[in-house]
Amino acid sequence: MVLLVKKIIRERISESLYWKEQTFRLNCPAATLSDRAVELTYIGGQYGDQKPTPFLCLVFKLLQLMPEREIVLQYLHDTDFKYLRSAVDIFKILEKLKLRGQAGFRLTYMDEFIDDLLTNDRVCDIALPRVPTRAQLEDLDKLEPRESALESEIESGDESVASGGEDD
Repeated sequence: MVLLVKKIIRERISESLYWKEQTFRLNCPAATLSDRAVELTYIGGQYGDQKPTPFLCLVFKLLQLMPEREIVLQYLHDTDFKYLRSAVDIFKILEKLKLRGQAGFRLTYMDEFIDDLLTNDRVCDIALPRVPTRAQLEDLDKLEPRESALESEIESGDESVASGGEDD
């Protein structure tokens, strides 16, 4: 998993001050890594003069530690930490994320970031493994087809929509 991060970026991470001071002794993903994660104020890969962000350093450390699936699920269901919340809390509290890149900071949205994780080859300077599309998983009967509330309204032939909203 560590090889998802290119060698040059791994070297930049290991040479960074944040890595040396904040992540060097982290060896238990369930406790100490989450303590550092709650301190994050933005996400991102590299910035400025190719410096790795604290987010990238922690992602790399997590890849090094390779926590068991149960620990990752514990992170995802934890309600005490800002960047480790339930799906509802993500959209209520974390809908907007601050992303640091080469050109500086910009705002992004959680659903946009997740879409990037699912569809792009690289996010935050990390090469991501291919994930099957939802349609492929539906074809393999691994997921139920998604039902859209908007689609059912369109199919019902709502009179006001069909007539352009004019009453006769």
